Amino acid sequence: MLALGAKLASHISVPALVFLHGELGAGKSTLVRGFMAGLGYQGRVKSPTYTLVEPYEVGEDIIYHMDLYRLADPEELEFLGIRDILSGRSICLIEWPEKAEGLLGKADIDINISYLENGRSIVIESEKGTKLTFFNEL
Repeated sequence: MLALGAKLASHISVPALVFLHGELGAGKSTLVRGFMAGLGYQGRVKSPTYTLVEPYEVGEDIIYHMDLYRLADPEELEFLGIRDILSGRSICLIEWPEKAEGLLGKADIDINISYLENGRSIVIESEKGTKLTFFNEL
């Protein structure tokens, strides 16, 4: 997941909205850590499970990593400044986007991670209709 995240970093540019789907423990946050490393980010990449959003500065850009799993009501995003986050010059990587019930708009890239008996299936779809499928053996 780290290697895939790093590879994605070279293909996703600002601005972008990326949705990350998958069960708990599927590797969404690990993929984001790889993505940040692929951008050259040197600091610690924390899981935003409790803070809901973690911003990272990379050069002149801001990368937002959001985890909406604990979101009780989509309106809570208004208190986090979601409109400002989405309207800025940034890349937003959002775990559990389905918890936001239409407040986020359409993703530029959808990443679906599923467990298989001996690994993972990762399906990446762009808004332009491109679809890539990867299998990662554990």
